[in-house]
Amino acid sequence: MKIRYAAAAAVAVFIAGAGAGYTAQKAQRTAPDMYHARQNQDAAKALLAAARIQAGKGSWEQIAVGRVYYLGGFKAEGQAIFDAILNGKHEDSDVFRIARVYSEAGEWSRAQPLFQQYFKTTDDDGTGLAEVGALYLLNGDRQTAEQMFDRSVAIEPEDLWATLHMAGAYLDVKPQE
Repeated sequence: MKIRYAAAAAVAVFIAGAGAGYTAQKAQRTAPDMYHARQNQDAAKALLAAARIQAGKGSWEQIAVGRVYYLGGFKAEGQAIFDAILNGKHEDSDVFRIARVYSEAGEWSRAQPLFQQYFKTTDDDGTGLAEVGALYLLNGDRQTAEQMFDRSVAIEPEDLWATLHMAGAYLDVKPQE
């Protein structure tokens, strides 16, 4: 009986500690003094510093922060976030998301190999195939685009987003993320 109480107490202490760590991580609050009466770049830097803390260890969240840095003109800071993710243990989808940022930045030559890397390990993402196929078409490679569209249709022939990515590309409309 004493072992049960001891185990229950240990679990309670662990949960309380984990909760305190979570609370501390999320304790960074955005405040008006971060952006009021500041130049745009200074406001952005203060908000991005808060966002880095708010993002915690979540890779999607960190990539979102890196995206704002990268597309906002702080490429080195954004790249450092991307490199940290790609050089550590990461999900295949992290590679896809970072490739999207490069594509959005107009850096197709950087995006392309990451998309190819993603599809080497992921063969069931019909919507992703359509999105990347659309990007190939928008970058002038219709043959590769249509090969990717064919793969997408074979996987998800009734997927609205895949169909819209394909249709939009033929009208010079970038895929919606």
